Formats: sequence, C-alpha cells, structure tokens
Amino acid sequence: MPLTIFPDKIRFHYKSESWQYNFDEIKEIGLLKKKKKYFLENGAFIAVTAAAYYCMIFFDLENLYYIIPAIFCYSLIVATTFSDKEESIYFVFVKDIYKNKIRTKIESKDRTLIGKQIDYYLELQFERSIKRTA
Repeated sequence: MPLTIFPDKIRFHYKSESWQYNFDEIKEIGLLKKKKKYFLENGAFIAVTAAAYYCMIFFDLENLYYIIPAIFCYSLIVATTFSDKEESIYFVFVKDIYKNKIRTKIESKDRTLIGKQIDYYLELQFERSIKRTA
C-alpha cells in the first residue's frame, strides 16, 4: 500500500518516491489528472496532409497514385494514437505548511487504491479537526 496512515503521521512510498509528514503539516493532498498531449501524432497528420496536397497540386499524377501512401500513413498514425490505452497521466500532489509542493507520478492502475487511501486520510483529518473544536 503506497499510503500508510499512522495515528499522528502519514507516510507515502511509491516506487522510488517517498515522503512522510505529520497530520498537521499537510495543507492539501489529492490526485491530479492531466490529459495527454498528442503533438507528435497531430504533427505527423498535418505533414501527411500537406504532402498529399503538394502531390495533388504540383505533380501530374494520373489515377490518384498519391492517395494510397497517404491513406497508409493515416492508418499508421491512427493505429499509434489508439494503441496507447492511457488517456491521462495521474499525479499525487501534496502542499505542506512550509510551502513545499510534492508531485509524484503514479500509474493509472494504482489510481483507485491511492484515491481511496487519500479519502480515508481526509476523513481522519476531518474527524481530528472536529474533535479539536468540540
């Protein structure tokens, strides 16, 4: 379990990243979701389209011989785009009272487990703050 919660502190250990804080030192903790950017795929799509238009306008090709390589390149680009199953990248972020920020990249398969652990921590923190004010 990446997140270990003790009565007075919280410890995080995931792959090579690890940190430890007391309950009162954490100002904010949560999961951050970032969408992937497809600059390479979009650039390749634009380059293939530009090459196809260039062949269409400046070359006298009969029977549209430039279309077959363009369609083949488009199919390769689409196949590489959809072969990656992860649409997003996930991070665990922590802001502490010392104004330090920690961002740790996690795999999408571990997102639900870590999310539940963070929710449990937030529930404990809420209960502690209620006991302090009561």
